Amino acid sequence: MTSSLDRRAILGRGLILGAATMLSGCNYDHLNHPDLADRFLTGMSRWNDRVQANLFSQTRLAPTYPASAITRPPRFNAFYDIDQAPQVDPATWRLELTGRIGDKRPWTLGQLRALPQESQITRFICVEGWRVIGEWGGVPLGQFLRRINADIKARYVSFQCADGYYESIDMPSALHPQTILALDFLGAPLTAPFGAPMRLRIPTKLGYKNPKSIVAMGVTNVFPSGYWVRQGYNWFGGS
Repeated sequence: MTSSLDRRAILGRGLILGAATMLSGCNYDHLNHPDLADRFLTGMSRWNDRVQANLFSQTRLAPTYPASAITRPPRFNAFYDIDQAPQVDPATWRLELTGRIGDKRPWTLGQLRALPQESQITRFICVEGWRVIGEWGGVPLGQFLRRINADIKARYVSFQCADGYYESIDMPSALHPQTILALDFLGAPLTAPFGAPMRLRIPTKLGYKNPKSIVAMGVTNVFPSGYWVRQGYNWFGGS
């Protein structure tokens, strides 16, 4: 997956720079300077984030599908091979909470499963271009944030993962009714390759915005960035 994303980043960089040259009449030699190019691409990415955020609606739902449409076998994706997926002991796992949250007591898997659960059959879209349909079940993130007395007027929700991955989303997306802290996949508890014991499932965003094997969650007004965002990818990541 990493090599494919690297190729996509290089291609995207070239296309954006070429388009900018034609639209602005700028001398390509100036845009081709690494520092100027990086600043330009960062500005374009932030502009894209603002456009996507303005178009986003908490009442607009991602499509849902019948069970007959589920992709079988499911497709694994990560920045490592499947045999490198982190093995997290569900008995000792705790969800640590940080930032603008009133009740920061860690949560166990049993406590999360005792909360009201919802399931969805939705489409997972990868930035590489492929897509699959799966069934996920878990706790609506918006309900959980309110339960822990999180500041839902804050700007961001961030996630840290057992595999070293990290990601963040905007608060409106966190409160979207289809955004869940997923505990189950295809009607059974998550397994290691698919993000055990808990992952984010957010069908309104691309796959890299769905972190797996989450161990900590925070609420903040300070931009937390993300693993792929730091390598040049769009932060909002809407699908």
